[in-house]
Amino acid sequence: MNPHSAGTVPASTGVDLHVERRGTGPTVVLLHGFTGDGTTMAGLARRLEVEAEVVVPDLVGHGRSCSPPSVGDYSVEAMAAQVAAVGETTGIGPFHLVGYSMGGRVALTLACRRPELLRSLTLIGASAGLAGHSERAARRQADEALAQSIERDGLERFVDDWMANPLFATQARLGEGFLAASRAQRLRCSASGLARSLRAAGAGAMAPLHDDLESCTVPTVFVSGAEDPKFTRIASEAASRMPRADAVVMANAGHAAHLEQPDAVAAVIRRQMGLG
Repeated sequence: MNPHSAGTVPASTGVDLHVERRGTGPTVVLLHGFTGDGTTMAGLARRLEVEAEVVVPDLVGHGRSCSPPSVGDYSVEAMAAQVAAVGETTGIGPFHLVGYSMGGRVALTLACRRPELLRSLTLIGASAGLAGHSERAARRQADEALAQSIERDGLERFVDDWMANPLFATQARLGEGFLAASRAQRLRCSASGLARSLRAAGAGAMAPLHDDLESCTVPTVFVSGAEDPKFTRIASEAASRMPRADAVVMANAGHAAHLEQPDAVAAVIRRQMGLG
């Protein structure tokens, strides 16, 4: 694929992902969160493509990527392997990696499993999973209920309920136009893909990474919004366990700091890449 191109990248994992690629320079891969797609990372992509090659996949079951029937293809470990396969298929070599929320858990998993593929890691509103067995079990139960709600009530009702989650309340500052576009983007996702993603890629289904953090030597920065105290605490705790990690808190931002403060988050990524 050439810079400023888009298309499906056949992967050795058997899961083909839609990938956009733009700009020239050191390569950075951007991973969106649950119910998102590559377009939700466009603000960061525009700010980074001036100095870098930006690669933005739609993760499995999201956006323009495929929604295979096997739930196993949607696990965090499977998605990490799919992202690695995109890198190998496109020949981009070791790359910088950015992940938001679910995409952040995928990115951290890849850093722990295949550190040789990465030059740096930037995690936005992300965690290392849930450490406690009972906490994971409760989360799996809650995510199963959400998956069933998609299948029972349809995607539109699920999206409206999802966007009403207090975790995303601060995005109201971005205006009605943004919220309408965000809703429309989510409605373009595959209902079955989102249901499978909830079952396989939720924090309760994910193998927690806490015991892997001390041996993960990829240079890492955790970004959180000051108005998202839960993930700010999670970020600080995770960063303290990694040998080459820092935590940065963004003022006037909630869970999706890259949407609410894109200039500041892009500046953090550029520093991670040695560009600023």
